[in-house]
Amino acid sequence: MKSNFVVAPLLLAFSLSCFGQAEPLSAQAPSLPPGPTAAPLSVDEAVAEALQANPEIRASVRRLSLAQLKTTTARSLDDPMFMVRDWDTPLSKPWDLNQAQLMFSVQQTFLSKDKRDVRSKVAGDDADAAASDLESTRQEVAAEVRKACADLMRNADERKLLDRQESLLNEALQVTLVQYTTGKVPQADVLRAQMAITRLDEQRIELDEERDTARAALNALMGRRPDEALEIAGSYATARDLPPLEELERQAILNRPELAGLRTQIAKSKSEGQGVRLAMKPDFTAALGYMVMPAGSASRNAYMAEMTMNLPWLNRDRHDSEAKQADAATDVAQADLDARSAAVFLEVRQAQIATLAAQKRVKVYRDTLLPQAEAAFKASTAAYQNNRAEFLTLIDSQNLLLEIQTAYYKASSATDAGVAELERAIGGQLPEATSTTPAESSIDPTSADQPSIAQPSSDRRAK
Repeated sequence: MKSNFVVAPLLLAFSLSCFGQAEPLSAQAPSLPPGPTAAPLSVDEAVAEALQANPEIRASVRRLSLAQLKTTTARSLDDPMFMVRDWDTPLSKPWDLNQAQLMFSVQQTFLSKDKRDVRSKVAGDDADAAASDLESTRQEVAAEVRKACADLMRNADERKLLDRQESLLNEALQVTLVQYTTGKVPQADVLRAQMAITRLDEQRIELDEERDTARAALNALMGRRPDEALEIAGSYATARDLPPLEELERQAILNRPELAGLRTQIAKSKSEGQGVRLAMKPDFTAALGYMVMPAGSASRNAYMAEMTMNLPWLNRDRHDSEAKQADAATDVAQADLDARSAAVFLEVRQAQIATLAAQKRVKVYRDTLLPQAEAAFKASTAAYQNNRAEFLTLIDSQNLLLEIQTAYYKASSATDAGVAELERAIGGQLPEATSTTPAESSIDPTSADQPSIAQPSSDRRAK
């Protein structure tokens, strides 16, 4: 039993030493649960597939095609009309068409060039609005895909940390059982180690739920079945300096599809108002006909020419009311643009705040908390080696280090999600990424040297 007490800490020392050497962030890849596997996709590949297969994007593409097709008929005239007229047929002999007059005519209504130009412009504005809707949908889908990928990468990193923690706690439980059998630790320490291992199952269930939810959402965005196997490979994006708020707002005004669509709506309302006012100009209808006269007439064959026009001046109240409605529609579109612009500026600011906060958290974890947690673990190791700390104190310090590493991954994922949301808010990519200083960007918070736990001193072995 005494030899087991000496060997167990040595075994645990080796496991903790290996555990401390975590893989670099760029080398870590998500792990899949048992079941069907799929070739890993990069974030860019997932975005590209979603832009091709997303159902909402496909529906927007078809709406755009429909709007573009309507522009080809906007300048067309109305269909010609063919008319057959029979009159002067005697009631006593309704079948005797030789006693009737028959007329066959074709007529066409002609709109002025100005009216047809306005109709064409309105149809073009509809096509531009549909194009803006399509671009808005594409940007929203791309942002959601990138956020889902960030969630999956974070989930995979947390699962790997959880697996390492489970291995460590199992080793700790074995050591605690050995010490308990020799009467060196109370039973409460054994129960504590067992409860810590059981709590890992609860955390794993939560991680499984998060992973499956993110996979289902990403599959739906990519036009796949929600339960299809999916794996995302890659690393978190390099830190970048964000442009000032004024530049972000300027980019949003220029690039945001919704704002472009509302500006198109204003132009369309103005064109419709112009068309309403052009309705005061009359439209002309020309008709040409062939007539068959009754038998006995001096001439059995004749022709007919006709010209008609509408009289909009006699219905001025209606046209004036329609013009006022068109002006009101323009004012409504302008108000919608102002309201949406304010909402977009709020989205830009909120995304900027979230991204900056996530970047600050990454820096704090990487430059301060992780080194402090590593220092605390080293101090606990030294105290354990010199019989000044219990073994569970050492485990607690290692658990604290794991918690901070997990928080670092969450902050890194939040940074990627924040950048994706910020780019969606401004309607385009941020300026070329500016990396942080080499001293900061080269730090790998999980690859710092961890102290190996040498066996306890001879005094402790002798106990």
